[in-house]
Parts: sequence; C-alpha cells; structure tokens
Amino acid sequence: MRRNALNWYFAYGSNLDRGIFCGRRRMQPSDARRGCLRDFALRFDLAVGSGNRGVANLVSETGNAVWGVIYQISATECKRLDRSEGVHRGFYVRTQVKVELEDVDEIEAFTYTSSRGQTGRLPSARYLGLIVTGAIYHRLPGTWIDQLRAWPMAVDEREARQGKLF
Repeated sequence: MRRNALNWYFAYGSNLDRGIFCGRRRMQPSDARRGCLRDFALRFDLAVGSGNRGVANLVSETGNAVWGVIYQISATECKRLDRSEGVHRGFYVRTQVKVELEDVDEIEAFTYTSSRGQTGRLPSARYLGLIVTGAIYHRLPGTWIDQLRAWPMAVDEREARQGKLF
C-alpha cells in the first residue's frame, strides 16, 4: 500500500459503532457506505475470556450474506487497525473481498477473518449492543438489525463474578 493511498475496509462487528471506530481506534474515514458481503456468514466464534463469550468473525458460506459498512481509510490507519485487530498476533488476517453497494455493482475492500473460531461461542450483550447501535446509525436494513437483535447471548463471566447477574 502506498503511504497516502486510501483503502476500503469492510466492518461487520464492533467497528460499526462510531465510538469504537472513530473514538477508541482513532479512525477518520473519508467516506462510509452501506454494503453487503455475499457468500459469507456472521459468527461470534472467536473466544474472549474464560466463559462462552465470542467476538465477530466471518466464515465462507454460499448463499448467505453479511451487512456492514465500508470505510475509506488511509494506509497509516489500515496499519493501526491491523494492530488493534490483532493481525500481528495471528488473531485475524486481512481478507480481500468484493462488497456490493447500492450505487455501484461492487467494490474491492479488505476485511478481517480468522480460522481460530470455536463452536459454542456467543456475543455478550455489551458487544452485540455495539454492533446493533452501529447498524442503526449506518441505516443497515431492518431485517439485518432484527437478525442481530435475535442472536442468543453469552453469559458474561465478568459480570457473574461481580454478582451482577444474580
């Protein structure tokens, strides 16, 4: 990537939330558009913590689709995003994808995927809330938002230890 080149990044997890993407991750996208990634499915199968919590991942699945947002970010921001997503530790890898947009057929972008998924993982209420908030903010389709809201949730072992669930 050239130093000042702009790149498209497809977000489908907590990076949909402006507070995470622009706040915590300090990204300043020059453009953001709704998009659909065909032949992939959303999973929350990447382990976090000692319980059954998981974070978002994409798996190849013919006939399925994942809605998200493509952000146009600088090469410097791409490198910072790689670091925050754990690419240097092998947590995720960059994956080139073609995202369908409303105003053009498709656009080349990168996203993050992982082969480290584990069955039986679910999102925490807090994590899923970030994704739903971002999906609403970016006006993703209502059917997609409903699908996210219906996702079963993990018991957050951190809250259980603190006695907040009882």
